[in-house]
Amino acid sequence: MAKLISKIYGEALFETALDVKNVDGLYAEAEAVREILSDNPKLLKLFNHPNIIKEEKLEVMESVFKGRVSAEMTGFLRVVIEKGRQNELDAVLSYFIGKVKEYKNIGIAFVTSAAPLSDAQKKQIEQKLLETTKYEEFEMNFYIDESLIGGLVIRIGDRVVDSSVKSRLYELKKELMKIQLG
Repeated sequence: MAKLISKIYGEALFETALDVKNVDGLYAEAEAVREILSDNPKLLKLFNHPNIIKEEKLEVMESVFKGRVSAEMTGFLRVVIEKGRQNELDAVLSYFIGKVKEYKNIGIAFVTSAAPLSDAQKKQIEQKLLETTKYEEFEMNFYIDESLIGGLVIRIGDRVVDSSVKSRLYELKKELMKIQLG
């Protein structure tokens, strides 16, 4: 249900951004609102408190955001609170940010290696991804997992390319088990 809510509201915000021709502005504001809520957990707790009436939540939201973000973002936050969906606000804004990145052909790649990669290796991986995907730009995220032994695991969205030694050994083990049992 939460995914459906984030999609519906995130799509609505994205359509608004297209309609008012302010995709970049609303994108920046969405990131700023997420950061404000992340940095101020008491604010989010207040928005989600069951004993605080909607009108008070709306007043607080307006005092925090009105004049600091666009009328479209303030109106969007108003609708989210009026509909009682403020507990999904982070997921909604995340969905919207992802939608904008997709619209702008910005991919998000998660690269896991067994050992630290040099800057040149990182740049080479990014370049290869740019050549082999539809994306014009990438947000690269690099992680280390020594259990991979060697190779890389690259995830972009729901696509995964696993060339790690660990996964190859696992596949080899499966094949040997089939031969032994067969």
